[in-house]
Amino acid sequence: MTLYQWIVSGILVATSLLLIMSVLLHKGKGGGLSDMFGGGASSSMGSSGVAERNLNRFTIAVALLWAAAIVLLGVLERFTTTF
Repeated sequence: MTLYQWIVSGILVATSLLLIMSVLLHKGKGGGLSDMFGGGASSSMGSSGVAERNLNRFTIAVALLWAAAIVLLGVLERFTTTF
């Protein structure tokens, strides 16, 4: 692996962890797995609309970086010559 592949792999791992955490922070809409883990009981203590919108924007940005890292890693793997 080249240095660039190591860097992109590190970015991929970091964005994967951030994406998992940001998805788990979202407020449950009800009826799914979030209710099973107590998400329905805390619906009255939900976040404000602004915080939820900012979390949505952050999640989308991290997801785009995650997808770009996957594509870039594939391109680097394709065009890197190993001896």
